[in-house]
Amino acid sequence: MAVKKVVFPLFSIFLVYQSYELVNAILILEPSEVPLWMKILFAALLNLFVTGVFAFTGFAYKTSRLLPDKYYRIRDPEFLLEISGVLKLTYFRKFLLLIFWSQQKNRKKFFNGSIAGLENFDYQTRQSEFGHLIPMLLIQLLCLIILTQGHYAIALVATLLNICFNFYPVVLQRNHRMRISVLNHKLKNRESDS
Repeated sequence: MAVKKVVFPLFSIFLVYQSYELVNAILILEPSEVPLWMKILFAALLNLFVTGVFAFTGFAYKTSRLLPDKYYRIRDPEFLLEISGVLKLTYFRKFLLLIFWSQQKNRKKFFNGSIAGLENFDYQTRQSEFGHLIPMLLIQLLCLIILTQGHYAIALVATLLNICFNFYPVVLQRNHRMRISVLNHKLKNRESDS
């Protein structure tokens, strides 16, 4: 555990440096000099590096605590359900279940099925949301900077990837917490009835 608290932040620092170098390289190049395959690669690397900074830090530390608790509360569940429907979030959830969460051990890390596991599940959703929210915002800011130099294709592809790999996970984690809230409410009602 102690090794993780040192090594993972070092990975994050390395990715901060790589992100900085990548953006500088993009800004130096003329858009007409960059072939399409390289534009796609730059956009993918930008998403990977910036998201990785927060992923590695979140694996080692409780980064979700950097945002206030009230941020994580779902204030308008009906709106969240509506947005989730428009975004077809169920397809994204099924995709994740197929490629990553199909293994029982991966699912148990998030939720082991017990009442006490709900607290861990809530914590994991907060960590995951923080680990996608901040990179999502930073990537969009970097896309604006890249746009000023005329790199429209890189900014467009980076934005599309950002929607898939950061925005959708944020909405999914908020959906999970909405369901956790409903379960907690039912459990409290059951306890008060007893």
